[in-house]
Amino acid sequence: MTNADKKLGYDSGDKTTVARIKTFASQNGALIGLIILCIALSIVAPAFLSASNLMNVGIQAATVAILAFGQTFVIVAAGIDLSVGATAAVASMLVAYTGANMGLPAGVTIIVGLLAGAVFGALSGMMNAFLRLPSFIATLAMMSVARGLTLVISDGRPISTSGMVNFFGGTIIGIPVPIIMMVIMGIIASVILNFTTIGRSMYAVGGNMEASRLSGISVHKTQIMVFVLSGIFAAVAGLVIAGRLHSAQPQAADGYEMDAIASVVIGGASLSGGKGKVSGTFIGAILLAVIRNGLNILNVSSFWQKVVIGLVIAFAVSFDTLRRKVDAH
Repeated sequence: MTNADKKLGYDSGDKTTVARIKTFASQNGALIGLIILCIALSIVAPAFLSASNLMNVGIQAATVAILAFGQTFVIVAAGIDLSVGATAAVASMLVAYTGANMGLPAGVTIIVGLLAGAVFGALSGMMNAFLRLPSFIATLAMMSVARGLTLVISDGRPISTSGMVNFFGGTIIGIPVPIIMMVIMGIIASVILNFTTIGRSMYAVGGNMEASRLSGISVHKTQIMVFVLSGIFAAVAGLVIAGRLHSAQPQAADGYEMDAIASVVIGGASLSGGKGKVSGTFIGAILLAVIRNGLNILNVSSFWQKVVIGLVIAFAVSFDTLRRKVDAH
């Protein structure tokens, strides 16, 4: 082998390594960002790595992560769900109301809440599938309906929850139940996306709706199902919120839909559909929780925290747009 060949081989191998590094960084940007952020926070605020603080980060991330897991289904199928926060609120309010005012057993009230989430999701899905309303408009309408019903049911006042609902805010052998629920719902979401027919249909519909229709996939069924699943996940998030507060609050999960969408996009999903994974969404939710926790530790004003989170969301969406342009070329 000549020196020129050796040099050529070295250059080729070097380019391959660089390409692999670039691919890894592109596919795992959120994870890299999370690691860098954690290292930086551990240096400027050693208390960040304490067990109690890390547990708080997990608890803070749990509700948004559960909402984001449901949102992942919708975004993978090229939609968006603005109603998840309001659905969480109305589901938790129905759980509290049917328990406190109607005397239903706690187990039944929880089923009522989950069914409410499924119904609100189904309505959004049907408006999107059959009335051909953009998911943005359909879910914006359902967000308003759900928030309004939450206020009507509660008359604008909190309603106390029962012991079984409060369990969702407790602990099991020292582990907070919200974190346990986050892990369970993450596993369920991953199984649905990766190992079921409906999961494969979500990717297909999000990638190319017309090609999916021609290949025999029921596009309408898929569109409805993603919103039903999103609604159910939102209802579970509502149970976690109510369990932590020991009551259902009329303004619960207000604005959480933005964090849920941001978590999915930060985690590598594409707003154009066809791309996304639950593990990425989980990392995105943890990243947002770490940012908020770090800003709290550094005594940054809550007003400035909103600015920072807004910039993070803008960056994530801009990165997704840039990534799609690069892929197109």
